[in-house]
Amino acid sequence: HTQGSGKSIIMVLLARWILENNPNARVAIITDRDELDKQIERVFNDVGEPVKRAISGRDLMTQLTEAKPRLLCSLVHKFGKKNVDNFEEFIKELESQPTQAVGEIFLFVDECHRTQSGKLHRTMKAMLPGAIFIGFTGTPLLKKDKQTSLEVFGKYIHTYKFNEGVEDEVILDLVYEARDIDQIISSPDRIDAWFDSKTKGLNDFQKSELKKKWGTMQKVLSSRSRMEKVVSDIIFDFNVKPRLSSEKGNAILVTSSIYEACRYFEMLQNTELKGKCAVVTSYNLSTRDITTEDTGANTETEKEFIYKTYKTLLKDKQTETYEDEAKEKFINEPANMKLLVVVAKLLVGFDAPPCTYLYIDRTMEDHGLFQAICRVNRLDTDDKQFGYIVDYKDLFRKVENAVAVYTSELDYDDFDKTDCDILLQDRLKKGRERLDNALEEIVLLCEPVALPKGTIEFIHYFCGNPENPEELKSREAQRTALYKATVALIRAYANIADEIEAAGYTEKEIEHIKKHLDFYLKLREEIRKASGETLDLKTYEADMRHLIDNYIQAEEPQKISPFGEMTLLEIIVNTGIADAINSLPQGIKGSKEAVAETIENNVRRKIIKEHLIDPAFFEEMSVLLNEIIKERKANAITYEEYLKKIADLAKKVNEGKSDGIPDALNTPAKRALYNNLSLNEPLALSVHESICQYGPDNWKGNETKERIIKGKLYEVLGDEKEVERIFPIVKEQGEY
Repeated sequence: HTQGSGKSIIMVLLARWILENNPNARVAIITDRDELDKQIERVFNDVGEPVKRAISGRDLMTQLTEAKPRLLCSLVHKFGKKNVDNFEEFIKELESQPTQAVGEIFLFVDECHRTQSGKLHRTMKAMLPGAIFIGFTGTPLLKKDKQTSLEVFGKYIHTYKFNEGVEDEVILDLVYEARDIDQIISSPDRIDAWFDSKTKGLNDFQKSELKKKWGTMQKVLSSRSRMEKVVSDIIFDFNVKPRLSSEKGNAILVTSSIYEACRYFEMLQNTELKGKCAVVTSYNLSTRDITTEDTGANTETEKEFIYKTYKTLLKDKQTETYEDEAKEKFINEPANMKLLVVVAKLLVGFDAPPCTYLYIDRTMEDHGLFQAICRVNRLDTDDKQFGYIVDYKDLFRKVENAVAVYTSELDYDDFDKTDCDILLQDRLKKGRERLDNALEEIVLLCEPVALPKGTIEFIHYFCGNPENPEELKSREAQRTALYKATVALIRAYANIADEIEAAGYTEKEIEHIKKHLDFYLKLREEIRKASGETLDLKTYEADMRHLIDNYIQAEEPQKISPFGEMTLLEIIVNTGIADAINSLPQGIKGSKEAVAETIENNVRRKIIKEHLIDPAFFEEMSVLLNEIIKERKANAITYEEYLKKIADLAKKVNEGKSDGIPDALNTPAKRALYNNLSLNEPLALSVHESICQYGPDNWKGNETKERIIKGKLYEVLGDEKEVERIFPIVKEQGEY
């Protein structure tokens, strides 16, 4: 039955009829969201049918084993059990000892297309084998759902489509409007220059990872310029659109992420909607989100921004209290709560008759899209004639297709059990083929690794010899192939993990697959650590956000260790070599040679990355590293002596300075000049002072201003070749 057409009332009437006509019957209404669970309880109580709401899984099981209550509701997740290592054994145990439920149990499963495939459904069936399952959904089964939903529930009992609801005046029709906000990349060359300057020292794999995160369309579409245009557009509507300007109606803005929702909310605080809008997301305030997020002065990661936003808006309230108050105002006082900014929350099962406009700034499709746009189809006062959809993501074709599906004849009534069996077998057959192929590919990829194929042999194959800096770069293709093959294996396994026995695997084969999966997951982390490719993307977050906000202009309308995302060198410096070794994957720290080569590769990568900032210092560090490696390989020093030496070198490399530097050289730039001007302290300080005194603002990248800097260098150095040698070093310094 289509969204807003009275599905909950149908549940009430059907439950009442069953309970009145079958004295032994009991009805449990199962939903998958807390908002829906509360709504069901509210609807039943409003019509005089008190329903008992289960507060926990144990409470639900207790109620089912007693004669009363006859009518109860619960979240589907209360049927689950956390941390089940062997799900098949768990199911067998449940089947052998099912819940001794009293009476004939009728389970009404709300939004059944979302929850009744996989582990939750199998758990429910095992616990209540005699129960009758009746599925309710506000969205018809799309072709991709047909493979699982028909296997579970069979054909439709009754349908009531979107167009029928509109014709009967039970719900409102929808008016769609696409609004395109063009964006112009104002300076492609400066974007490239900015990116290159900020990622010097990263290898191609790491640059690719950074571009993947920040080069996606979503990050481009979230530029400040564009978001400000969206906010202006919405404010304009609140001043000219009848339902919004009269304050009888309100609106929801759907965003792509919690971070974006918070940015929109912050921008709205500078408009007339301040105090009359709220942000409702799945975020729960926790200081754990920011304990490892500090990336230096004048930077703010996305997590830090979200935390700060919620800390400010919640004040001393709990998140649930804040959201409940916002929703209550939105429903009952539209003039005082005009706009809710959401991501996924409230797009299902949230009934708010005043809601008239839905602004979509997020890519959506199928069930999610149709359920979202139906937030505005509820009846209200006579002046609400339509629900309005304003689309900033050019979803017209998807909206058109979704509405077509929701108004078309539903063609699945002619399926019988054998059809469903065929669907199940086809799906599992393809899933098995995909898993077998993924496993075969990753095994072949690792075939050339030398025997006995221990951790050190894998590190040598994927990272090369630590004495040769070029080998780490040349093996990059192999490492990238390993990372991709591991992801492919994980996805293939996850696709049929819940039904792996039904796919035809024996217990021995399943155990074999799990061992391989565990091995390659650990191998991937070991190689990432050994190669220094555990890129901390948040370090670049402020820089990339600056690039997007300043160069894209809009037109008018699972932690591995307790050290979080600290690098290996940071752990060595901050907590010591022992903690650094303990932070490594098990396979690496079990081998002294693997530990040594991992630390050496990480030190080498830092030297290569920072070399241009201070060539003389990092060349010296490179020589020292080579000497330590030779001593280790020749067994000229003990392992303990080696660890002391490499830890001392790592500290110097990470801090960018040697022992015995004069106190006056108290900044990285001064030290770089000192190291590269033959350790001449007065000369280094003279160059520094000249740049600080005469250097124009924003001189880097401006040829005219750069010539001024070179002129001042010549006045101090008195040699043109020396100026050309020192100038690139000066240009690399962040403080100039």
